[in-house]
Order: sequence, then C-alpha cells, then structure tokens
Amino acid sequence: MSSVFDSQFVSSALAPRRKTVTKIGLVAGGLAAYWPQFPHLLPQLEESAAFVRSRFESMSAEVVDVGFISDAEEAALAAETLRIADPDLVVIFLTTYLTSSMILPIAQKVTAPVLIIDLQPSSKMDHDSFGTGEWLAYCGQCSVPEVGNLFRRAGVAFRSVTGHLREERAWTRIDRWVIAAGVRARFEGARHGLLGHLYPGMLDVATDLTRVSTTFGSHIEVLEPDDLRVRVEEVTALQTAERRELARQIFTIDDSVNDEDFDWAAKVSVGLDRLVEDFRLDSLAYYHRGLAGEIHERLGAGFILGSSLLTARGIPAAGEYELRNSIAMLISDAIGAGGSFTEIQGINFDDGVVEMGHDGPAHLAISNEKPVLRGLGIFHGKRGYGVSVEFDVQPGPVTTLGLGQEHDGSYVLVASEGTVVPGPLLRIGNTTSRVDFDCHPGEWVDAWSSTGVNHHWALSVGHNAATFRAAASLLGVPFREVRGTEVVDRPVLL
Repeated sequence: MSSVFDSQFVSSALAPRRKTVTKIGLVAGGLAAYWPQFPHLLPQLEESAAFVRSRFESMSAEVVDVGFISDAEEAALAAETLRIADPDLVVIFLTTYLTSSMILPIAQKVTAPVLIIDLQPSSKMDHDSFGTGEWLAYCGQCSVPEVGNLFRRAGVAFRSVTGHLREERAWTRIDRWVIAAGVRARFEGARHGLLGHLYPGMLDVATDLTRVSTTFGSHIEVLEPDDLRVRVEEVTALQTAERRELARQIFTIDDSVNDEDFDWAAKVSVGLDRLVEDFRLDSLAYYHRGLAGEIHERLGAGFILGSSLLTARGIPAAGEYELRNSIAMLISDAIGAGGSFTEIQGINFDDGVVEMGHDGPAHLAISNEKPVLRGLGIFHGKRGYGVSVEFDVQPGPVTTLGLGQEHDGSYVLVASEGTVVPGPLLRIGNTTSRVDFDCHPGEWVDAWSSTGVNHHWALSVGHNAATFRAAASLLGVPFREVRGTEVVDRPVLL
C-alpha cells in the first residue's frame, strides 16, 4: 500500500464508506447408495466439506452452508434454502460421484451463478492399500463431465475447478471466483452518478443508460451541477480548512498551488462528499464545460482533489462524463487492485513502452510515492484552472481494464497485462506510467484499439486478467484480452 495511507489519521479519513460482504452458498454432496455400503465414507466426505467451508470463511465471506445432500429430494430442499438466501455465488462441492439430477434443481432454482468444485483428499491414491470405499473419496471428478453436459443442455453457464483439497493452485482458482463474486455483489443495486453533460464530440463516451442498468443491475442517478452547487455553498470555512489539512498530509503541495485555488478545491471536495452521501453513490462520472468563469465552470474545474479522495475510498470518480470508465474503475477497486482513470499519452519507441495516464481524478493507492498537488493555469481542452493530482504509478505488474461496446450495443470487458517500468515522464499534473506490454508498443496500441474499448480505461496494479475474466463471467459480460499484439476472446473457464 502506498505511503499516503501510512498515518492513522489519513487511513481513517480514506476508509471505505462501506464494505460489501460476499455471500457464498455452499452445498456438498455424494450418492446415497454408497453410505450403507461403505460406512466410513460419508464421515470422511463431511470432514472435507467442513474444510472447504473454513477456507471460504477465512476469506471473510458470509457462508450459507446448506449441508450435505445425498439425493435429488435433498437437493431440492437445498435449492430452496439457497434461493431464499440469495448468495452472490453458489459453490457445489462434488465430494464423490453423484448424479446430475442432484445438481439441476440447484442450478435452475437459484439465480446466482454456480461454481462446481471437486477436490479429492490428496494428490494421489494409495493404490496398494485402497479398496472401493477409499477410491470413492477420490472420484468426484467423475461427475464433472456429466454436470458440464447437463449445464450446456440446460443453458446454464458451466464453471468448475478440479484439484485436491490442500492444493494451493486449485484454491488460487477458487479464490479468484470468490473475489469475482465480490465484484458481482458490489454491482448488485449499485448507484452510478452521472453529473453534467457529455464532453462534446467524444462519441465513444456516449452511453446508453438503460443498457447499463439492464446489463449490471445498477441504477443511474442523473445529477445536475446545481446538485453540487447547493452543497458546496453550505460548506463552512472550518470544514474547508480541515480538508486542506487532510490534503497536506496526503499530498506534497507544489509551489504552483495558490491559496485561492487550494481553498476552492477543498471546499468542492467536502461538497462532493455530501453529494455522494445524499445520493448514496457507488461511483461518479462528471463533466461540465461552463462559461466565462461562472459558478458551474468553477465547479467543473474544482473536482480533481475531491474526486481523487473519493476514488481512494472506493467510490471511483471519472472525468469527461466517462460512465463506462467509472464502472471499470469500480471493478478494479472491488478486487483490491486500485483502478485509475487512464488514456494513452504517448509512446516511447526507443524504450518500447506506452506512456499512459490522465489529468483529473486518480486512485491514490497505486501511486509510487507521495502524490503531488500541482497548480495548473489551464486545464487543457477544458474550461477553468486550478489544482490537479500528479503521481507516477508503482513499478511492477499492471492490468488495463476497459468496458468496450459492440455493434449491437452490448458490452465487453477488455483487459491487457503489462509492466510499469521506470523512466522519464511528464510533470504536467497527470497520473503517469510507462507500461511495457512485451511487444512493439505501436502494435499494442493497434491491437488494443481494435477491441471496441473506449479511449479511457482503468489501470490496476497486479496481473489481474484471470480475475477480471471471472468477474465478467459472473456479471454475464463477454471478456476480451489483448496479449501483446494478439486479441483473444477468452472463454469463462479458468
């Protein structure tokens, strides 16, 4: 975590407004015909199921454990319990062979996505000592093709993880699905604020609000600059001074920042907090051009400090009316990887890197060092002037994530993994990074641009393509990945 969060005061001020708890529905099962034949089998399988439950609980998930099922009747009862619980993800643990008729009632009745897991007790059987009863604890995978066939015929999305009980490789894959379920939970009933109007001419940014709601199950709250103006007018001098003090602890204040601009940015920041609380927003996208220095222009120019603080608290804010980018930023933040407002700034062909970043709001958690507040005499391409946030992104693995759009209007998540490498960067009040995608940088730009992604996206720390792919699966959105210069439409199977 960046040094900007080191002090207790700053950590408290930037604490997430609320934390969404991921709810996992868990059911384990096996075939009832085995229990009288092999009396020691069921207790062994129930012990494995308890281990799986404890692993989920260690991830701070709420686990709705409906117990062990042995036939289709018990499966139907489990399905009803899970339907009422409304989990974010249902995990069905195949402890041994069971018939697909035990799985179908759960997959059909529960609206949540389903993950099939089969984890045998250890990495291999002891062939010299095992009899049939011992073997049956190792044959959960026998049912996996049967369930896959059933789900395809039933039109149910199939996801599975096969491994052994204490295999960390398998648990890495399972954990990825749980993290993705957290993204789904974050979007269930999310409220996305949209303030102002479209930046003129940015046709890629124009967004169908109904499509967002029908795709993600989210609400769009359309706001006006006056919704912010009345709240900023109520901010007191004391509150403004407190916000300035917070900014001093988080940022290095460059000499280019004058007191009048600093006061205004701090005041707007407090007003933005009130706006977010009053409308219960989970994200915010904004732009307003304004005229001749009037109040709405000044509001539009005063967003950057407050928007960056909101983004650091897990309420991503994106400029230029980029609703789809604020959604990509929310996905990135939901997996704990930051997610900063980004576009291409230039290419260093000698070093083989794409330089990317943006003026405006930034995710402070991905800053390499203490970020800078810099005063700008002009916001390029926009009305107004004031303070802007500047920092370099942490060196190391990163992933770009954007929300692209197809010819029919449907959405696709687009991602690409690269590495931030050190080197010369601009000092113009932007977040900046030099990203090496392990290929010719111009050819990466061509491949990335062919995917249907907007010209803005979220930059997250870490290599997160697999997790984003899992999130896309649970959100019901296709996933497209750029690997070097290759564009790949990825299947949901991890």
